Amino acid sequence: MQDAKIGQVVRANYNSGTYIGEVMEDRGNRYLIKVLAVHKHPMQGDLHNPGKIDDIFFHERKALAFTEKMNVAKSAVKPFDEEVPEYQVSLKQAVRVLKDKLSEKDTAYNQKALEALVELERKYY
Repeated sequence: MQDAKIGQVVRANYNSGTYIGEVMEDRGNRYLIKVLAVHKHPMQGDLHNPGKIDDIFFHERKALAFTEKMNVAKSAVKPFDEEVPEYQVSLKQAVRVLKDKLSEKDTAYNQKALEALVELERKYY
């Protein structure tokens, strides 16, 4: 999205998560965006080896925090015209959606990712 305005609410993909946020600054080919809500929770594990658990470091990936800033490529930013959900509500919903998706198929990766999400909920959420 090349023409976002400062203060505009947008949806942005960042690492493996998607967030709703406010454009704070135009940095050339990127925007500085303040997180307001979680649209899609980040995937668990190694982003360079998705779906794998053997011979890798399995990362526990938590969602960005409320008002945390992210530096996002303009191509990963889209307009967002809906009402912005409350951060905690959006986080719980994003976790639930990811848990449901991981529960659909019984694989070693899904089990490990589900364990990581449960641990994130226990420690942070």
